[in-house]
Amino acid sequence: MDKGVTVAEVTFCNSISVSEHVVMMILSLVRNYIPSYQWVVKGGWNIADCVERSYDVEGMHVGTVAAGRIGLAVLKRLKPFDMHLHYYDRHRLPETVEKELDLTWHPNVEDMVKVCDVVTINCPLHPETEHLFNDAMISKMKRGAYIVNTARGKICDRDAIVRALESGQLAGYAGDVWFPQPAPKDHPWRSMPHHGMTPHISGTSLSAQARYAAGTREILECYFEGRPIRDEYLIVDKGKLAGTGAHSYSAGDATGGSEEAARFKKSA
Repeated sequence: MDKGVTVAEVTFCNSISVSEHVVMMILSLVRNYIPSYQWVVKGGWNIADCVERSYDVEGMHVGTVAAGRIGLAVLKRLKPFDMHLHYYDRHRLPETVEKELDLTWHPNVEDMVKVCDVVTINCPLHPETEHLFNDAMISKMKRGAYIVNTARGKICDRDAIVRALESGQLAGYAGDVWFPQPAPKDHPWRSMPHHGMTPHISGTSLSAQARYAAGTREILECYFEGRPIRDEYLIVDKGKLAGTGAHSYSAGDATGGSEEAARFKKSA
């Protein structure tokens, strides 16, 4: 914004890919899939240990922080599981959508997390969401709740997540995003208990990559031919938030500390 650089993204190209990943992570955590799979790999057959942390998602309360392209897609995919669906978003969904999915809207994140067994984070990182899930926010959640974060690693306080898993305040954390990225080999999210971390691949399925390519080509052709880039692809234009960017972000810098990733790359 300060330098007047146009920023564009291929909006929606991987939203469904990420939403499917979120549903997979929720089921994996709640049904204790990962430890059960590991028993098989190790040659064991310990049914008692596999199921001691396994529950049905039916009847649980699940809430999304933001209900944009990804968050709404997650809610639609969870509806058939007969879960109670909640959301917070500063842009409230149309009443027809709320009724169709039987959604409960909350005026703030704190109000929503108090009632949820599972919280999925689907908002952008900007100054208002940086370290949103810190010790204070996590303490407001139900004891034994789960967090799934495929948005941005820095929305969660790294050490607060570890403390909550070790104390039992959180029953599980699955994430596809880290801070910094790439994550150092000693990043505590690699070794913390009851996690289901992946290396930022939720939106990079081969299906999504085909959509990346087509959208990138369209953006570049518009740019070089002097044609307008469609609004849903624009994040910054002429020094200001624009299009999707104006809808989703607030101005400011939430990248502090990212130089740690550069140091890790050099030493890797």
